[in-house]
Parts: sequence; C-alpha cells; structure tokens
Amino acid sequence: MDGQRVIGVDLGGTKILAGVVDRDGHVERRREHATPVTSQDDLLAGLDGAVEELLDDAVAAIGFGIPSPIDQKTGRAGQAVNIPLDSSIDFRTRMSERFGLPVGLENDANAAAYAEFHFGAAREADTMVMLTLGTGCGGGAVLDGRLYRGWAEFGHIVIEYDGLPCQGTCTGRGHLEAYVTGLAATKLAQQVFGPAVDAHRLVRLATEGEPRAVDILDGIGRRLGAGIGSLVNIFNPELVVIGGGFAAAGDFVLDPAREIVAREGLAGAGDRVRIVRAELGTAAGLIGAGLVAFDALR
Repeated sequence: MDGQRVIGVDLGGTKILAGVVDRDGHVERRREHATPVTSQDDLLAGLDGAVEELLDDAVAAIGFGIPSPIDQKTGRAGQAVNIPLDSSIDFRTRMSERFGLPVGLENDANAAAYAEFHFGAAREADTMVMLTLGTGCGGGAVLDGRLYRGWAEFGHIVIEYDGLPCQGTCTGRGHLEAYVTGLAATKLAQQVFGPAVDAHRLVRLATEGEPRAVDILDGIGRRLGAGIGSLVNIFNPELVVIGGGFAAAGDFVLDPAREIVAREGLAGAGDRVRIVRAELGTAAGLIGAGLVAFDALR
C-alpha cells in the first residue's frame, strides 16, 4: 500500500466516532465524542473538532458517514431523523473548504456496509445487504461488488400499516425503525421492567433466562425478519449483515428473524440467505467512512 492515511468520521445519533484509517482498513487512532444535538451549528462545530483532533500532514482526505439520505450530486445531506442536520448547507463543499482536503460523503449505514464488504463479514460475497441497529435503523447494500449509493433508507420500510410512529422528525408510521432499534427495545423493556431498564439490561436479562426479556427480543426479531424478508425479495443477497450497538442481542433477535425470512423469501431465497452479525463492530461505520475518503481521492 502507498502509506496514505485518511480520517473517517462516523456520525451517529448519540456519538461521533473518528479515526485515522489506512487502505487496509486499519484504524490507527480512534476518538469518541458525544454528538451535539442542540442545533446544526453545534453539530458542525462538534464534527470540526473531531477532525481537528486527528488532522496532520499525513492525512490526504476526509470521509463522513452521516445518518441521513445523501444527494451525491450536490453534496448535501437530506432530512436527518435523529440529528439536527438539513439540506440548507452543501456539507461536502463546506468541509472541503474548511480543511483544504478532498471530502467524501455517504450515508452512515452505506459506509458500514462498504466496510463489512471489504474487510468484514461479507468480504467473500458479491451481493449483500446490511442493517445497522442503534439509535435508528440504517441500511446499505453492495450489489454485484458495487456499493449502492442511493438512499437505501431500509429502516423506513413500512412493516405495519398505520403502526407505531417513527422516530425523531420522521412523520411516518409502522416503519421498521420504530420496532427494531435499541431505542425501541428500551421502550418495550421499560414497559415491563420499569424505567431503570434499557436495551443493554434487557439483553442481559434474556441471557440470564428471564422469559419476559426473551419474549420481547423474540418479537423484535420477528419484525426485523419481516423487514429483511422484503430486502431479500428485492435484492436476493447472499448475505444479510446485522450491525450497530443493538446487534449485541445476537441470536435472541436473529433466530426469530431467520424464521420469518425463511417464510417470506420467494423461490427459496429465504432459506439460502445467511443472516450474520457484523464482524467489525462499532468500527464499521468509521472504516467505511475512511473508504469513502479514499474514493474521494480518485
């Protein structure tokens, strides 16, 4: 490899992960900060600070993974559901002028899928889909070896007509995101176990054999399977990768999801597709943002 380094920035609803990434996907330095959500100006200042902390003469480009639809032609982020960022600014140009470097921009889940395709669970696949379960539910796809650079807002698949209200600024109802995220799991857990229990505690209770916790996760998994079933019928992927912080629920969620996908997949696709956990963990979005930065150099 040529020794170039880039900065990857993975912007989430609760935290900013930034790091220096090389062409082999290695993260040499990594920093984590809380995401400022009080205003767009505060959010941009937080992103600036995350980059400045890592910037040196060896850095050739910067890549950002952002939890919103991305217009690649204009370099603008569309309506973000869980962070205060809108299309009023040309994000890519703003950052490039701010730091004097090429800047790549991608949806955060697309970036995570890109990383898992190159260096993680899907590195031997040609076509894969990824869902990230965290504060929200993001999605990304690689089709015949190429990253799909459209919206890929898989978390906003409607799985229940007139169902639960979606999160944040989304006005929809019954979207997958309302049922399968860590935030959704926390709400369900608190209804049963009280306000002190969050998604992480729910998973621990299930691991300890608490039947009500197992039932909650089973229900989440079945709804996740409904969403994956639609994606399987659209893309016919070899592999579906589940990442994000709530992927820690593991087979408590994935086993019921597999059952539903087997039922819903057309022409046996539901039996053929493998549903696996991401291998890169919380670094997937950061590494993927780094890959997007390397793409910007071209």
